[in-house]
Amino acid sequence: MRVRLAVTLGDPRGIGPEIVRKALANERVRAECDVVVVGPSGVEQHANEVIGEWHVGLPEPDAGLLSGQAIERAVELARDGAVQGIVTAPIDKHALRAGGFDFPGHTEMLAALTGAKTAMMLASDKLRVVLATTHIALRDVPTAVTADAIISAAHITRDGLRAWFGIAEPRLALCALNPHAGDGGRFGDEDDRVLRPAARAAGIAGPFPADTVFVRAMRGEFDAVIAPYHDVGMTAIKVASFGHAVNVTLGLPFPRTSPDHGTAIDIAGKGIADPGSMIEALLCCARIAREL
Repeated sequence: MRVRLAVTLGDPRGIGPEIVRKALANERVRAECDVVVVGPSGVEQHANEVIGEWHVGLPEPDAGLLSGQAIERAVELARDGAVQGIVTAPIDKHALRAGGFDFPGHTEMLAALTGAKTAMMLASDKLRVVLATTHIALRDVPTAVTADAIISAAHITRDGLRAWFGIAEPRLALCALNPHAGDGGRFGDEDDRVLRPAARAAGIAGPFPADTVFVRAMRGEFDAVIAPYHDVGMTAIKVASFGHAVNVTLGLPFPRTSPDHGTAIDIAGKGIADPGSMIEALLCCARIAREL
């Protein structure tokens, strides 16, 4: 079945319009889906759903406003059944907030717009990583990594892998918070006091030290690893598969994917942006939507 996807152009100052243009020219993408491009006029990729006008030199809040409005419109299209999934080009989180959208990123904004409990997963053919906490300061992580957060992430991940990835019995592992999983309390007691009981309650393995659990998953022992905080999980997946991994928001009523990188404003307009991850994001979203 051929599916229809909404694709947002992201921050108009960044490489979003360029990588969308390049990805839509890809033969595999053209064969798999039809696309409704959502974004402003005035950028290099034409938008089917125009949400405003961009001019080079406009200030950051304007870029954030257009980025947020495109996300809102894409969600409307998905909820109305006009498209079967959403693919989003990168946004600038500071600009998004300056534009009037007080969300740390796509994941949190999509959860608010749909009322869904979500989990952020980065996936490739080598590794899948899900975050128990997302965009928060490192100093806030120990109090945010609660049993409820871990159990919720495990539940959403298990359901998502079954429904969207066809894995009947997902094998999940929990990455430890502290070095060597705390080494019996020597390097912190959170792993023994919080993470281990939460893993048992969620029916998942671990916690296992970060320096081994991702290797074990890449060797086929686990279908996904739940990471306690952003950078430990993102570093693992990006070292393993940068440029080919896909960000998948689990838990939404429709599939949403995005590339595994940011806006790259420093190279925007130079024509050198690599569309590889955007291509994979489009193909992944189309595959999930086709199977639902």
